[in-house]
Amino acid sequence: MNKVVILNHPLIDHKMAKIRDKRTGTKEFRESVSEVGGLITYEITRDFKTKPKTIETPICEMIVHELEKQVVIVPILRAGLGMVDGIHNIIPTAKIGHIGLYRDEETLQPQVYYSKFPKDIKDSVVLVVDPMLATAGSACKAIDILKEHGATDIRYVGLVGCPEGIDRLQKEHPNVSIYLAALDTHLDENGYIVPGLGDCGDRLFGTK
Repeated sequence: MNKVVILNHPLIDHKMAKIRDKRTGTKEFRESVSEVGGLITYEITRDFKTKPKTIETPICEMIVHELEKQVVIVPILRAGLGMVDGIHNIIPTAKIGHIGLYRDEETLQPQVYYSKFPKDIKDSVVLVVDPMLATAGSACKAIDILKEHGATDIRYVGLVGCPEGIDRLQKEHPNVSIYLAALDTHLDENGYIVPGLGDCGDRLFGTK
């Protein structure tokens, strides 16, 4: 079974307070989402494998270690874009793919409209990025698509999740670990996380 990691860190809690507050404006909201993405990256990468490499320092030759696998960041459009810069700032060599999904407001089922990935995704560590793990419909669909393209080392990265979303993702993709900044209580009748932070995409881009 995949592991579920809920980040417990004062800086993340501080920034999540701003993200959740309905009074927070678009600029500060977007900056805070990106910053949390960067902070979460340290936990996501904790068990990344490295390989030895010989270099020369100004003093002598030595063996150092670098990442063994290429990293690919795959945001689920459009809300996932808000976390990409924060993660990419920490892993600047990472490549970026995209999956375009939207949720049908009546059925709550994900609809695909776009997908494009780096050619070497089969041999990469893939970070599926979407701020909200609510019904998990979009996350599961995105991971289905990535597996169809040959990806095997996949991790889900988000801001806020709920038990319903975690349970579904674990059931459909038991080999995908989940990393979240917070775990909330439940979904409401409209499929939104409670207490949540509202529609992350709308708040990131100033749309309604």
